Amino acid sequence: MYTTTNEEGILNNYAAEPKMYYAEYPAIWEQRKYVLQGLIATLIVTTLVLVGFSVS
Repeated sequence: MYTTTNEEGILNNYAAEPKMYYAEYPAIWEQRKYVLQGLIATLIVTTLVLVGFSVS
């Protein structure tokens, strides 16, 4: 941890910065998984909205 002290003796702590890396493009099976998750989320939200309209 990196620490500095100002003129009044107050400590100022800095967190250690994580190592940087570049994100990799998702594989085709990961892309398909994301599409499936999106479809399921859309179905859930649509169902909740329709139930909300039918109740009110």
